[in-house]
Amino acid sequence: MPVTEHIRNKLSQLPHKPGVYLMKDRFGAVIYVGKARDLRKRVSQYFHPSRRMGWDLKFNALVEAIQDFDWHVVRSDPEAVLLEGKLIKEFKPRYNVSFRDDKRFLLLKVNLNDPIPRFTLTRIKQDDGARYFGPFASSGALRRTLTLIRHKFSLRGCRPLTPTERDYRHCLYANLKHCTAPCIGNVTREQYLLQIQAAAEFLAGQSDEMEADLETEMKKASAALEFERAAELRDMLADLRRTTQKTQKFERIPYTLPVAIDPDRDLAELGQALGLASPPQRIEGFDISNISGTFAVASMVSFRNGRPDRANYRRFKMKTVVGQDDFACIAETVRRRYSRVLREADPRNSKTEDSGSKMEDGTENSVNSVPSSILYPPSSPLLPDLILIDGGKGQLNAACAELLKLGLSQIRIIGLAKEFEEIYRPGESEPLRLSHDSGALKLLQRVRDESHRFANTYNAKLRLKRISESLLDEFPGIGEQRKAALLKRFGSVHRLKMATLEEIAKVPGFGGKAAGELKAFLEARSV
Repeated sequence: MPVTEHIRNKLSQLPHKPGVYLMKDRFGAVIYVGKARDLRKRVSQYFHPSRRMGWDLKFNALVEAIQDFDWHVVRSDPEAVLLEGKLIKEFKPRYNVSFRDDKRFLLLKVNLNDPIPRFTLTRIKQDDGARYFGPFASSGALRRTLTLIRHKFSLRGCRPLTPTERDYRHCLYANLKHCTAPCIGNVTREQYLLQIQAAAEFLAGQSDEMEADLETEMKKASAALEFERAAELRDMLADLRRTTQKTQKFERIPYTLPVAIDPDRDLAELGQALGLASPPQRIEGFDISNISGTFAVASMVSFRNGRPDRANYRRFKMKTVVGQDDFACIAETVRRRYSRVLREADPRNSKTEDSGSKMEDGTENSVNSVPSSILYPPSSPLLPDLILIDGGKGQLNAACAELLKLGLSQIRIIGLAKEFEEIYRPGESEPLRLSHDSGALKLLQRVRDESHRFANTYNAKLRLKRISESLLDEFPGIGEQRKAALLKRFGSVHRLKMATLEEIAKVPGFGGKAAGELKAFLEARSV
């Protein structure tokens, strides 16, 4: 594929600076995210004729799909690594392999409300009153720097929340004189907190003095022909600089839909392609996010006049579906959505309010046994002109069956299958295929992609909520059985924090001492 004039113009604008670039396809979707020390040199390589003559099929396929690209300039290579990872997790480009999982960069945390604070590594930033540093691009450099900090400021590295005399007898840090925590008796808690605060300031960037000392020692060792010692000091200095180097905090980059040049024209073209009496002014799109049968959720997005109407977005957590069943999820979502719309359309239908709420919980109700023309008005301004289901025949049939039960079969509904962008319609055996350049298809893709993003965002939010329960994993000595017993008894970590000492002590596996330690642990993270 020859390089277009648009690409050439953008290549000429690229700076010779570090940054991150995003490759896009003809629909404006991000298909690859990469980083570079020199954006101009790196991105230009993609369009060099010699590179495209290679045998890398994946690279050739990527280049063939590129229709546009964007870039973000950063100050250093570590910043480029952090931003690249964040963008890959945000857009999940199909040509990226690394950073696509849920693993995050390491953070360093310290909670000054703990009885004897200590620095620990974590990947999740929580609202627990602790102070966080990072994220850090190099986990190895961070771990080695943390060891250096513990030695310099005589900080503890053991796991117990409140070390006892028994812990002290077996404490390697105390025996090596690397720790002066209050449990040893050398200093008071107030004095130890000053050491912690000095280490925190060091991590915040006040490390010039130590860097100068390490550099001086390195030069002395080199002059004395102690090359192994000089190399060790050199590596320590490099790790220290990588860890304490200030990096920009990248906020969540908002997802932006490909902008339509003329939404009204796209709507008119879509109405004509589907044989509608007029362009669909209001479109509602549905999608399911269901990862291995867990956190099954659905989304509904609303487009008005071809543009996102975010005030009318809705999300659903599945109540009746067990396992991974997209057809049942679509059916439940459509049933719950339009049952509620019909109830809200006419206040006189107050008698059906209870039955409607029961149906949302998955039980049968009397609505389906009564013609909807009696219960509800035949039309409502809350009803859409077009419903778009993300999927093929199976998902479409499941949605149509629910609309028929509700007496809403007059609403036009279609399914958009992602693989070949085929449009499925009720009663039609063959799908409709529109040109990939048509505004009608691009409009449907925008609705479908937005519903997909909204569903995945809700799914991720629920998974992060579950991850927040991992706060219990930081409590020393807790196992899966005792953790499960706590969550079974109280339902969530939030309710556990509000429980009394006596209530915690009633949980199997927690006596008076363990309950008291857990209560102190949770209170320290509630400030």
